[in-house]
Amino acid sequence: MDAGRKRWQRSYDEAAKRDADFTTLSGLEIAPVYGPPPDAVVPGMERIGWPGEFPFTRGIHASGYRGKPWTIRQFSGFGNARQTNERYHMLLRGGGTGLSVAFDMPTLMGRDSDDPRSLGEVGHCGVAIDSAADLDVLFDGIPLEQVTTSMTISGPAIPVFCMYLVAAERQGAEISRLDGTLQTDIFKEYIAQKEWLFGPRPHLRLIGDLMAYCARHVPRYKPLSVSGYHIREAGATAAQELAFTLADGFGYVELGMSRGLDVDEFAPRLSFFFDAHIDFFEEIAKFRAARRIWARWLRDVYGARTERAQCLRFHTQTAGVSLTAQQPGNNVVRTAVEALAAVLGGTNSLHTNALDEVLALPSEAAAETALRTQQVLMEETGVANVIDPLGGSWYVEALTDRLESEAEAIFAQIRQMSPDGSMTGGILAGIEDGWFTGEIAEASFAYQQKLEKGEKKIVGVNTHTDAVANPLQILRISPEVEREQVRALGRRRAERDNKAVDAALAALLAAARTDANLVPPILNAARAEATLGEICGALRGEWGAYAEPAAF
Repeated sequence: MDAGRKRWQRSYDEAAKRDADFTTLSGLEIAPVYGPPPDAVVPGMERIGWPGEFPFTRGIHASGYRGKPWTIRQFSGFGNARQTNERYHMLLRGGGTGLSVAFDMPTLMGRDSDDPRSLGEVGHCGVAIDSAADLDVLFDGIPLEQVTTSMTISGPAIPVFCMYLVAAERQGAEISRLDGTLQTDIFKEYIAQKEWLFGPRPHLRLIGDLMAYCARHVPRYKPLSVSGYHIREAGATAAQELAFTLADGFGYVELGMSRGLDVDEFAPRLSFFFDAHIDFFEEIAKFRAARRIWARWLRDVYGARTERAQCLRFHTQTAGVSLTAQQPGNNVVRTAVEALAAVLGGTNSLHTNALDEVLALPSEAAAETALRTQQVLMEETGVANVIDPLGGSWYVEALTDRLESEAEAIFAQIRQMSPDGSMTGGILAGIEDGWFTGEIAEASFAYQQKLEKGEKKIVGVNTHTDAVANPLQILRISPEVEREQVRALGRRRAERDNKAVDAALAALLAAARTDANLVPPILNAARAEATLGEICGALRGEWGAYAEPAAF
């Protein structure tokens, strides 16, 4: 026990610390971490460990938030690029420390704003992006070399990322210095969110190409954020979210290794995205179990030798599905509790939902309240002063062990479905025969039954339903946004060099028919101002569409 504490102390002493007052509100001095006394015997202590060392149950940094607080990364996007740019400047002025881009449905589906299937959807659930010119406007006045940027998009992630690179080039940025995260996680689309462009295997090819390209040209950027958030929002349990998400991560590790990439080099550039739901202690335990499972599998199954490769880094968003249209003021409380669970679970960055997101995109006032929620946690509550303050709690440790055990049982099921015993093979089989969808549907149905029977309570919905609050004034996107976006797209098509666009798209198709890396030809198409719909449409024509299996 004493040896472990001394190891941690050396690492803590060597780590940089932020300038802050690490005392209680009453002025009491507090230690950076707490654990058993030196002479104590704690069974299973090696599974709990100390912060900053394997298995990272207590966090991946020896100094925790004393070294660096979590990144405040508010997810935002609506209307057109100019409107969203104004919101980004507001968030950055208000104390946000990173950007997270929300895209509208046509963009998420790889379609242009003037596509007939985009009618009525442009700018409504995020920002409309048609070409690199929109990214120029989106990040106007925001130096991309200096701000980490997360983009929540999977199906057309690679074309959008290439447009982001073009926007950075036009700013004069050094591409190798860009930092941020691209979601790219196509497995979770088939499992939960249902926003894909083609079948799983062509998507995996593109993801492998992106991993290889970023390793060589954009080494600080994280090309994959493995997302459990959408799996949980679809109705999965905490254990299913944990297991399905980490299984997807293992699948991407296998993909990288199949490309000849060194796991110790590319694994540190994988990140994760989890949901922080309303069951406070279960969520804390889920985050702690995720770090422990990832570290053990990366070391013991995939042969990662370095601690950087064994460390699970994750972003958290509070649970959108927990918000209610009834008594929306209660959503501020829900979000604060969920954010606190994420922080006590050791999240590396955090988005807090706005109280009106169940009804519409956040208003500026609601977005500010969501931002202030994080800042109150960070600056006033003292939760960032002690590393893993719940570590050693009998309840939290037992719950962490329980979730880990349930996740391992699910991993075994997934691998049993694989023809070759790999996690990737099991995931593909589970997608193609509808197993994942069925598991989530069963969990969601069971929860709904408990709600309808009153066994689970939601304040304002099935209990304490009286209310005196007035209706909210919500953000509404004017139809003129869509009309102007379509007009701007038409002007760009008329002004660009269409021969260069045609040549770039032809080169992309030629490369798609070989085993060449597809990122460079997509990047060239983005430089020529080819639209997202044109790039994705060309690949759809080559690879075909995908329909999931019917389930009854």
